Amino acid sequence: QLLALCSTAAFISLSTGPAVLGSVVIGHVGQNVTVPCFYSVQGPHDITSMCWGRDSCPASKCSRTIIWTDGWRVTEQSSSRYLLEGNLPTGDVSLTIVNAEEADSGVYCCRVEISGWFNDQTSNHNVVIEKARISTASPHTYTSEQTSAPGSTSKSSSTITRTWPSVSASEAPQTASGPCSSTSDCLDVTSNLQNVSVSLPNEQYSENGLYIGIGLCAALLAILILALFLT
Repeated sequence: QLLALCSTAAFISLSTGPAVLGSVVIGHVGQNVTVPCFYSVQGPHDITSMCWGRDSCPASKCSRTIIWTDGWRVTEQSSSRYLLEGNLPTGDVSLTIVNAEEADSGVYCCRVEISGWFNDQTSNHNVVIEKARISTASPHTYTSEQTSAPGSTSKSSSTITRTWPSVSASEAPQTASGPCSSTSDCLDVTSNLQNVSVSLPNEQYSENGLYIGIGLCAALLAILILALFLT
């Protein structure tokens, strides 16, 4: 019985081939998730076929196969959401799940077919797709102001618009006393200023006429004196 048990264990270990320790890959819904898988390629003769499947690796091939390659390119693909974006001839056969969903969670098998009896390289990877975390805190919008020049401010795009109540003229605060206490006083001051600004040129013109008259009188007086002197 012991011999039969050992034989059975040896057969199981040979049939599954050399197993490579898998990985746990955690992704989020709506994102692309990459499940790593590599094998050694020393030359073109090492390039070989491989497959990806759901569930743990069986004794041969892949169960629920989702993708196959011949070592150089993808030859079979169950969905366009499964891609091999690595450099296949160099041994990078990592699987990319596009726009991951919660249903994509589970175990994935990477099997690299190596010639010879029970030489396939297998690895099982546990993929966990989580929902995107949504914050439960209430959103806040902050208003920030930055002074760019005296008397001017620039506001950020995320601002809170506040509507202030309209203030009537009678309720508006008086920051400083004006030069006049009423509207009539202001009108009187304005008219006086206009009269002053108009009267100034008239006075200037009268003074010029006075100077010209005096000059003419002096000239006539000098002519008369000269005429009397000559006669």
